[in-house]
This record gives sequence, structure tokens and C-alpha cells, in this order.
Amino acid sequence: MIPATSTALLWLVIVYALLAALLLVLCLATRWHWAVKLGGVLLVSAFYAVAHTTLMGVSGWPSDAPLPEKFVLLSAVFDEPSPARGHAGAIYIWVNPMKDNAPLEMPRVHRVPYEKDLHRLLGDGLRKAREGNTQMGSTEPRRGPGGFSWLRPPGSDPLQIKLSDLPRAQLPEK
Repeated sequence: MIPATSTALLWLVIVYALLAALLLVLCLATRWHWAVKLGGVLLVSAFYAVAHTTLMGVSGWPSDAPLPEKFVLLSAVFDEPSPARGHAGAIYIWVNPMKDNAPLEMPRVHRVPYEKDLHRLLGDGLRKAREGNTQMGSTEPRRGPGGFSWLRPPGSDPLQIKLSDLPRAQLPEK
């Protein structure tokens, strides 16, 4: 499977290559009807919109993808809901995914819907991390609504997040 960032960058390359080719053709002395040229300008504008939405998936923007199964908790920011403004709220979690019990080199920020229990859990985990106990997280599917799971879109099942202290490294004997 191709990582989401690679796919997003591939789409950006394709969009900008098409944009450059279109601008090259239109900049040459063509005798096309004005409607064709107007259609080209509208198409170029649509490419800009596609590029903008594609950039949202590139590193640096919060990912709406589900959290990895195992991760190291780095930080979290809580955007509490405001019913008066119609703001649902969100929690931004900076994690370092783990593979084979070793953290990967690139951390990623994930956006999850705001939940008071998750706010409390992550707040406690951040407090422990500040005290020197690095927190390792894990996710598992929460029992969701009944029905056929294959009818729901992928990644829509709610996840239960658990935190625990990362085991301390054992030093070899002298």
C-alpha cells in the first residue's frame, strides 16, 4: 500500500504537470475560439482547487486517518467544543508510530473528535510524560453500532485509546 503522503505528492506532480502543459499550449499563438480558451482558464482554476485540497493531506496538516495501532504519545492539544458557536471541537494528538516495538522516525499529528474521557486520559498521559514516564498508546476498535461492518466506510469505526508507561530499557551488566 502506498503511504498517503506519497499519493498526495504524486497527485500534486500530476496536477502541476497538467497545469504547465495547459499554460504552454494557451500561451502559444493559438487561433482557438475564445470559449475554448475560457474553458482552459476554468480548468486551470479547478486544478488549483484540487492542489489545495491535496495539500491538506501532506505532512504538517492534521491527518484524519485513524491512529496507528501502537504509538508513542508526544503531545496533545485540546480544542474544546463550543455549542454557542456550533463548534464540535477536536483533539490534536502528536504521535510517533511504532513498528516492531521501535518508534518510526517521523511523528504525525492526528485529529480526532473531542471526547471528555479522551481529554482526561490524554491529559493524565501528558502529565506522566512530563514526570519522565514516556507513554505508549494502543488503539483497538470499540464496540460500535450493530449491523454489517462492510457497509460502513473504512476508518469510521470508533477506536478506544489506551495509554501505558513505556518499559524502561534494561542496561547490560558490567
